[in-house]
Amino acid sequence: MAVIQKIQRNEERYQLLSETFAPLTVEIFRINGALLAAGNRLSRDLRLTSARWQVLGALQNGPLTIPQIARNVGSTRQSVRRLIELLARQRRVETLTNPHHRKSDLVRLTDDGIKALNKLKQRQRNWHPRIMAGVTSAALRQATVLLRNIREQIEQDE
Repeated sequence: MAVIQKIQRNEERYQLLSETFAPLTVEIFRINGALLAAGNRLSRDLRLTSARWQVLGALQNGPLTIPQIARNVGSTRQSVRRLIELLARQRRVETLTNPHHRKSDLVRLTDDGIKALNKLKQRQRNWHPRIMAGVTSAALRQATVLLRNIREQIEQDE
C-alpha cells in the first residue's frame, strides 16, 4: 500500500512539474524572440544582427574554430559559417591558419570587429537598467542557475 501511495505522489509531482514547465517554456521562447528583436534594434545601424553579434561576442576572448563558435552560441556549424562569411565581407572577422588542424581555420575579430563589439557592449550596458528595473541581482543569479540547469538536462537528454 505504501509503495502505491509513493508512486501516486511521484506521478502527481511529475504532473505538476509538467504543468508548470510548459508555461515556462513558452516564456523562454517569447523572451528569446524579444531579446533577438532588441539585439537587432541595438545593432542595426552597425549593419549587424543579433546572430552576428553573438558570433562577435563568442570571439571576444580570442580566436576559435567554426565548430567551437557553433557550440558556444548553440547553433549549427553551417549557420555560423554563413555568419562568418558575412562578417568577413564586412571586415569584422578574419580567418587564420590553424596550426593544430589543417581543415579548420581559426576565426578572430579584426580591429573593426572589436570596435563594433565594444559599441554594442556599451549600448547593452545602457539598455540593461531600463529593462531590469525592479529586478534584483540575486533574482537574476537564481534565474540563471535555474535556466542553466534546465539547459544541461535537455542537452543530456539528446
